Amino acid sequence: MMRILLSRTDRIGDLILSTPAIATVRRSFPDARITAVTSAYNRVVLERNTDIDELVVLPRAVKPRVVGTRFRGCDIAVALAPRAIDLQIVGATAAPLRVGYTYERRWLARLTARMFLNRVMVSEADPELSDRFPQRRVRHEVDQLLDLVELAGAHRRVAALRLDLTDEDRAVCADLPADPIVMHLGARWFAGGSTVASTLELARRLRALGPVVLTLAPECAAAAQPFQQPDVAERTFVGLPFFAWAAVFERARCVVTVDTGATHVASAVRRPTLVAFEHRYFRLNSQEWAPYGVPHVLVRKPLDADERSLACFRDEVVAGVRRLIA
Repeated sequence: MMRILLSRTDRIGDLILSTPAIATVRRSFPDARITAVTSAYNRVVLERNTDIDELVVLPRAVKPRVVGTRFRGCDIAVALAPRAIDLQIVGATAAPLRVGYTYERRWLARLTARMFLNRVMVSEADPELSDRFPQRRVRHEVDQLLDLVELAGAHRRVAALRLDLTDEDRAVCADLPADPIVMHLGARWFAGGSTVASTLELARRLRALGPVVLTLAPECAAAAQPFQQPDVAERTFVGLPFFAWAAVFERARCVVTVDTGATHVASAVRRPTLVAFEHRYFRLNSQEWAPYGVPHVLVRKPLDADERSLACFRDEVVAGVRRLIA
């Protein structure tokens, strides 16, 4: 039996964007035994995914190379992230075919990748080049990963993101108003060209378009109190379990978020999405990390948090949501 190892140990959103590549490997090698290595943090994305046969969590105290050696004898190993950890895991398998990628102008990484891999894809994603040459096209992360696994012989492409929700997950939000605007409050709403006060005003304005439901990342729990006022939202959730959080998004008429994993959760449950990207490197990030396969609007956060800039930013967000729910 063919044995295949896939490694991605970084963020939750990145692993969601890897699910089409994982499904492509499964469709291309239906009889193979496929193992995925994740971190303790992002493993939740694949816990229910039947495109893999085995899920292995990288222990914090164990070196990546040690984990990789457990899979000596596998036929194909693919690093789905351009990180040293994943490259080391894949390299240590000594698989006949070891595939991964790095970036165009990371010259040292391009040299060292050859220590671990024998097929290397070079990504065109470069923030400075994207700013200097606005016409420069950057493939979406999903498309880059599909091209990557094609280097490993996985030619039967699957394009859809995957998350597996259950009725138990959906029960958490069964009493929500119909078709709410769901706004996810991550830390980037409160810094770098945005503020708590401006975000609070934005939530109030969105409520004029329809019922608003807020979700807050656990790290934003301390900021929850102002958003729990009755004139701000019909419901506020703080620190939901992952799949219950995704189920709230699934109920949405549209999702509003900053550039974080929430963008890709919303895409995976097929909801129209507005994303506020950081001002810096907007051209790159709005191509590589945009919502995938769903209607979307992309806006750029202000460079500075002066009131005029914030007012224009709020206007852009509200106008974008109007377009998505029209």
